[in-house]
Parts: sequence; C-alpha cells; structure tokens
Amino acid sequence: MAKKNQKIILTAAITGAIHTPSMSPYLPCGAEGIAQAAIDAANAGASMVHIHAREENGKPSSNLDLIGEILSKIKANSDVIIGVTTGGAIGMSVEERLAVVPRFQPEMASFNGGSVNFNLADLAKGIQDPKYDWEVPFLEATAGNVFRNTFAEMESCIKIMHDAGTVPEFEIFDFGQLNNIAYLYKKGLLQEPLYFQFVPGVLGGIPMTAENVQYFVNQLQRNFGDKANFSMVAGGRRAYRFEAMSVILGGNVRVGMEDSLYIKPNGELAVSNAQQVEKMIRILHEMDYEIATPDEARAILHTKGKDKVNF
Repeated sequence: MAKKNQKIILTAAITGAIHTPSMSPYLPCGAEGIAQAAIDAANAGASMVHIHAREENGKPSSNLDLIGEILSKIKANSDVIIGVTTGGAIGMSVEERLAVVPRFQPEMASFNGGSVNFNLADLAKGIQDPKYDWEVPFLEATAGNVFRNTFAEMESCIKIMHDAGTVPEFEIFDFGQLNNIAYLYKKGLLQEPLYFQFVPGVLGGIPMTAENVQYFVNQLQRNFGDKANFSMVAGGRRAYRFEAMSVILGGNVRVGMEDSLYIKPNGELAVSNAQQVEKMIRILHEMDYEIATPDEARAILHTKGKDKVNF
C-alpha cells in the first residue's frame, strides 16, 4: 500500500489491443504514432508508459522489430519508465507474448494473474462501417477465446522477468487471481515490493464497482500489507472518478487510450493520451496529491533504471 505522503505514480497506457481504429480517429497506431503518443504523455506528466504494438492499420502486433522501434524512440526522447505488455492481444500464444522480456529486458512488464475469459465481441456491434477489414472479425473471435495464463506459465514468466531484471506489474482481472499471486509469493518466487494493477470491468472478470474496488484493496492489505503498491485500470467514460477512488484508497492511477477513448462522460473523445494525463493530473492536484517523476517512481517500484534495458 502507498505510504503516507508518497507521490502518485501515473501510468499512461498508450494504445492497448482492445479498441480499434474505427472507434476513434485518435487511437495511436504504427511505430511513429505510438512512440510519439508515449513521449507526449510523458511530457504531460506521466511517470510511466505502458506499451503495446500495432501495425499502421491498427492491428495488434507481436513483431519484435516493431516493438523495438517503438521502445527505442521513446527511450531516446524521454526519461519516462517504459513498461511493456506481456498480454499482447487476444489470440497470441504465451510464448509470443513473453518474447519481449528476454529480448528487450525492460524496467517493467505486465504479468497476468491467471487465465480469464476476455470477451470483446459486443464491441463489434458498434462498428457499422469498419475502417479496416480485420477489426470486426478480431473482436468477434474473442467470444471463443480464453486469455491463458496457467500456473506453469506464470512460474515460467516470473523466472524470465527475474533473469531480465524486469519488475512485474501484476494485472488482476478477478479476485481469484490475487490469490494466485499470493501463492507464488508464498513459494518465494516474487521479490518485494510488489506492484499490482487491478483491472475490473472486463467481460469475464470482476465488474467495476466501488464495492469491488474496496474489497480488492482490503484483500491486498490482508495478504501483503505494506509490501505492495497498487494501481487501477478504469475503462470507459467513468475512468476519472474511479481513478480518483484508487488514489483515495492509497493507490496509484492509470489512464490512456488502451483503457478509455473518452475525455468526458458525455462521450466526447480524447484527442490524445497526453490530454487524458493532463486531466488526471488536474484532478489529483485539486485533491492535494503530487505526481511522481519517473525517477521517483523508479525509487518506489525498485526498477533497475533506464540505462540497464536492452533497447
């Protein structure tokens, strides 16, 4: 849990693998677009950026050359902490998703807390005139897929991350996954401090409600006490109010176009990740919180530093 007076780590999740170009003309795509969006978010005040790769047409990609191009450009133009996804996109194999860690040895990488049904199919119903022909089939296919992360695969993942000096960000889609991480911790496989990213609201996971957020924080405290920090993903138009709740309960925040395409609850689209970062910072400043610089976030999370990555 965050210590009293500890500054808030603000993560910008730049593009993800959920939304498609037909949903927003502002969704970052391609190496140049994603990298520049991350740099702009960092310049707006983000402590950390969370990176997925997409081709120029917006299709999620696990191409290591494309990912390397994105990471190198961000690093060359910003001191922000760069966290890399190992979630990739629905339909990618575990091996495909994990390949980024030994190759690039990032400071941070997502660590998925277990298998979960991750159904995005209903999003396809809102696309009447798709910009690209891959979008609707990609979304509809998720109704039949399981986002797989078995215990054997999680143990393999944690070893790969430890060998690379990469701090895992434990993404928790349902409460049982918190127990999965507690199990790995009791086996002595995890290093402190632990960093959790609570991800409610996915169809197949825990719903996003105030009661569920509170329960998660209570259980995190019971299992790990002051050995863990947490943040929260809040999707859709309600993102900012739930992010504020995360901070009030002792956590950190994540915004960005991976999680929400909106800047206002009336459906107004955000024009950039930087705009979302700026709004979240205004809210937190009005609540008398301070935002951690990248180096302050490194000290909180015990990452190895920008100079020790492999990109």
